[in-house]
Amino acid sequence: MAALGRLSLRSALTQSRRQISAAPAAHGGQSAKTWKILSFLVALPGVGVCMLNTYLKEQSHDHEQPEFVPYAHLRIRSKRFPWGDGNKSLFHNAHVNALPDGYEGHDE
Repeated sequence: MAALGRLSLRSALTQSRRQISAAPAAHGGQSAKTWKILSFLVALPGVGVCMLNTYLKEQSHDHEQPEFVPYAHLRIRSKRFPWGDGNKSLFHNAHVNALPDGYEGHDE
């Protein structure tokens, strides 16, 4: 009788394992294939088109320095920055970012 109990328990566990392992393959297999196809046919070409667009716009962009206007509410330095000479921000770009008294390298 004990052998019969073990046999039925093993067969029940084996059957439930098969059902559990078979369920994701039936449902997830098709959706994974769909997303893989969408990634290669839609997402990657979309990224390529965006990169091309950005590159072409950058090539036609004029790199002129904006005019310096000494507005009182801009470039306020109430406390020195803790790096460099204390007047330039951490990501300072001398061509685009003006200091409180004007752009660097310009004698006006």
